[in-house]
Amino acid sequence: MSESSGSDQRLAVVVLAAGQGTRMKSAHAKVLHHLGGKPLVRHVLDACAPLGAARTAVVVGHQADAVEAACDGYGASFALQREQRGTGHAVRIACEASLDGFAGDVVIVYGDVPLLETGTLQRLLRRHREQGALLSLLTTVVDDPFGYGRIVRDADGRLEAIVEERDASVAQKPIREVNPGIYCARSGFLVEALAELVPNNAQGELYLTDIVAAAVRGGGNVCTEPVDPHEVAGINSRAELARLEGILRQTIVARHMAAGVTFLDPATAYVDASVTIGADTVIGPGVHLHGRTTIGRDCTIDGNAYVTDSELADGVHLRPMVVLTEATVGRGAIIGPFAQLRPGAELHEDVHIGNFVEVKKSVIGRGTKANHLAYLGDATIGSASNIGAGTITCNYDGFAKHRTVIGDRVQIGSDSQLVAPVTIGDDAYVATGTTVRHDVEPGALAFNPRPDQRRAGWVEGFRKRQAPKKKS
Repeated sequence: MSESSGSDQRLAVVVLAAGQGTRMKSAHAKVLHHLGGKPLVRHVLDACAPLGAARTAVVVGHQADAVEAACDGYGASFALQREQRGTGHAVRIACEASLDGFAGDVVIVYGDVPLLETGTLQRLLRRHREQGALLSLLTTVVDDPFGYGRIVRDADGRLEAIVEERDASVAQKPIREVNPGIYCARSGFLVEALAELVPNNAQGELYLTDIVAAAVRGGGNVCTEPVDPHEVAGINSRAELARLEGILRQTIVARHMAAGVTFLDPATAYVDASVTIGADTVIGPGVHLHGRTTIGRDCTIDGNAYVTDSELADGVHLRPMVVLTEATVGRGAIIGPFAQLRPGAELHEDVHIGNFVEVKKSVIGRGTKANHLAYLGDATIGSASNIGAGTITCNYDGFAKHRTVIGDRVQIGSDSQLVAPVTIGDDAYVATGTTVRHDVEPGALAFNPRPDQRRAGWVEGFRKRQAPKKKS
């Protein structure tokens, strides 16, 4: 929907994200806490984005700059609520700062309701427009309504008012139908109703819920749309954050399993919402997949792998206890166990990286193997080469990093040090225990002459000399 559309189809979204969240006991604004790998407020913005709103306004307050940064990429404008005077005050500020002259419908959501789904908002908006309502809102039924605004209905079941917990009477407190705070209102009505709000409550705040009573008094049509309580659960504490993290994890894993991915222990899988996984991939226990990670088809990820912002092609095998960060792994590669790919690691097809091998900012060609105890940093390695155990690319001179270049079909012997900048040509051999400080031409053998030396009978004499030192 564009802003030039007909007024009955124009839409704006207001996201309330100004609060500190004191019950979180945190130095960070509540909406900046992460769930499923991203800030709470981004979950809400992601849910709203498909609505195609002409304008999106985010109300910020506590740590405004950080919250604005977290909202980058959504084309939102920002309204600063310097003084926290309630939700009605927050929406009023948004209308004044970002919705001036706007005519259409306004959807209002909270920035700490991360499981809210686009389909629910679409359903609310559709009902609002079909009914020609002044105001529409989601309602939900909970077992324990404490802390929620109660939905008060008349004898015919029509919504009459919303009463906040602190202002609810003894008769109203047991009401289990509550208001999760998600609204859709005609912009003209909303602006007028907000202007008439007064702090007539125990907290001295302007309650957004009072616009419901204003709509009822004006004889306007007020609609409600039911929603599952889990979807509109807000986060006010660390315990609630953990509970919703568990719900989200289950939802994400279930979605991947429905698409053909096997999880050997779904309860221990940690998969961000932004991760993609190809069909017939098998995920072991305790696996963490975070950020923009992409997993191909027919991959095997054994237990306790930790993968962040990485790309795995089809048929990759991650053995136990591997860590990948901003790495790219080609088809058929085998990594681990106990290996680490750091940012800039780029592995081509059929590469083998074995136990206790670390790769950083290096390109490794097809079929090359480094199976044991090596550090490969700032290197370019060709195809079909073999990197022996204990090999180190000495890339740092105390001031700058330098590159090591290794050609195709190169054999690097165990316990070798390659002092960068250095180039080793195709088909070269580096003998075991060699320190390479100069370029090696293709097909050459590089070695440091270290003749073996022996002292016959040395052990017997050594033991005799040490014997008096032993304590009785």
